[in-house]
Amino acid sequence: MSNAINIIAFQAGWFACILSAANHMPWIAAGASVAVVLFHLARAQDAGAELKLVFAAACIGTIFENTLALMGWTGFAGGVLVPGSAPLWMMAQWAMFATTLNLSLAWMKPRLALAAAFGAIGAPLSYLGGERLGAIQILDRDAALIALAIGWALLAPLLLALARRWNGYGDAANSASLAQVRHA
Repeated sequence: MSNAINIIAFQAGWFACILSAANHMPWIAAGASVAVVLFHLARAQDAGAELKLVFAAACIGTIFENTLALMGWTGFAGGVLVPGSAPLWMMAQWAMFATTLNLSLAWMKPRLALAAAFGAIGAPLSYLGGERLGAIQILDRDAALIALAIGWALLAPLLLALARRWNGYGDAANSASLAQVRHA
């Protein structure tokens, strides 16, 4: 049940970020992201460990998103504080993504090659979805999609490795995730 709640909270936060940014109301994205992260931390056995993971993911995401923007491959709607950089709502999405690493995505921790494949395929699709909804502009389609695929193929395993180190949900959440995969 915890994984289902985690997936629903993340997806609701993702849509809130994308739709509010597309409609030039990025403060809604900030509120939704803070709510998802606080809800996640409140349920953790070790909120400090989870907070470290959230912070690390947000920092890594900031560097990645700013690199894409500075290269001229992506552009963003709503809340860009510095021209040519990523907005705060995008950093908030990275923080929310971190909330999935020790719960709904925990089953991928021992499967880093699979995590890389999921990142390489899933991230470009997610960005294309964000573009269709009006929050992101993919300015140089080929370069951006290649960079997203390569970047996420590297970042997904890295973030899962960090989640192993900063696991505020303990082994119970990971065992439950692995048991679900084995029985599927």
